[in-house]
Amino acid sequence: MATTISMNPYTGEELKSYKNHTKKEVPEIIDKADKRFYSWRETSFVERKKLMLAAASELKKNKKEYAETMTLEMGKPISQAIAEVEKCAWVCEYYAENAEKQLRNEEIKTDAYKSYVSYEPLGVVLAIMPWNYPFWQVFRFAVPALMAGNIGVLKHASNVFGSALNIEKVFKRAGFPDNCFTTLLIGSDVVEEVIKNEKVKAVTLTGSGPAGSSVASIAGKNIKKTVLELGGNNALVVMKDCDMDKTIATCLQARFQNTGQSCIAGKRLIIDESISEEFVEKLLVKVRELKSGDPMDEETYIGTLAREDLAKDLEMQVTASIKAGAKLAIGGKRQRAYFEPTVLTNVSEKMVVFKEETFGPALSVTTFKTVEEAVELSNNSKFGLGVSIFTKNIEEAEKLAFQFDDGAVFINELVKSDPRLPFGGTKESGYGRELSEHGIHEFLNRKTVFINK
Repeated sequence: MATTISMNPYTGEELKSYKNHTKKEVPEIIDKADKRFYSWRETSFVERKKLMLAAASELKKNKKEYAETMTLEMGKPISQAIAEVEKCAWVCEYYAENAEKQLRNEEIKTDAYKSYVSYEPLGVVLAIMPWNYPFWQVFRFAVPALMAGNIGVLKHASNVFGSALNIEKVFKRAGFPDNCFTTLLIGSDVVEEVIKNEKVKAVTLTGSGPAGSSVASIAGKNIKKTVLELGGNNALVVMKDCDMDKTIATCLQARFQNTGQSCIAGKRLIIDESISEEFVEKLLVKVRELKSGDPMDEETYIGTLAREDLAKDLEMQVTASIKAGAKLAIGGKRQRAYFEPTVLTNVSEKMVVFKEETFGPALSVTTFKTVEEAVELSNNSKFGLGVSIFTKNIEEAEKLAFQFDDGAVFINELVKSDPRLPFGGTKESGYGRELSEHGIHEFLNRKTVFINK
């Protein structure tokens, strides 16, 4: 029987060994999930709301327990891990209060006596999720799926199996019926067979471009709906009339929270050249103040990357860009899985740190002379997840919003996910939407009902 070993990226010590589900067990788990669907879809919104609010309560009650597992498994600073669990409670409460209204029949006037669209669940939905937000990425899929009457089956990243089992535990402790939400402890080599399983009706994936392309291809061949939330290379577009101190504080958080391991992190600072020198000097002061260290320390803001190979990848990107002419303003050094908070200036569009997604605490700085150039620089990316614009001229920024090829435009704020708003990207950042009314409608059968007397 195959096993998966969980390692602490900060200490390098082994945390736990997990027995993977066998090829015989996987279809049995899916069968149980499918059987549960036919009773779960008949439950009332009153019952689902009660259970989802219980899940929110469980998350709040035991947030430290769940956060500590996250921190040990992938190095997320403990204060940020606790905040992640609290955000999951929020999404539970949001859909508990809003799902019934979002899924109400939509009456449409036609020549019929009565006609409407009903929103009905599909069945078992497979979620393939990454390690960087071990709880949030899963909950933003699972909560609307369950409230809509679907069943969730999770294939989590192999380095966060403890968190995956904890998520299953949350729903069990909340009182959800068995097999409403199940974790598969499997490697990526088994995923294709799971997608092909006729009882799996749809797939959602948050992860890399290659992983998304592979999953979409397999699902497409089997005529199954997919939602993909992939990489990002978000721009932080800073105009010369910005509130400099507030903008610096926001850009700092946008790039360095979760040790820079976020698809929606602001990775490319694109700034008006007339203020760039002063802005970067002030930014560097704040970067130096970021506390690195033990992720279990509540004062730590920069932990380790989730694995040493990820830190090595970032090191290669930074080194290649410096060789191409970028200037190292701060940081740049690696020690095992730890990478110093890093800022590179004099970055051009041809450099690796501009073109590729940097998944760690490294910020590239590129200047512009005109607003048109700023938009062009921001759009010069194969990704299209989100962009932040910083300016005091809100009206002009709002007029500019449509020119950006992204799934989200945030003005004077970092790009972030919110249960009340749709989340997703364009281009190689994927397709489909999560969260809000748009997200809960992704995995539903929109059934037309036409009635004449």
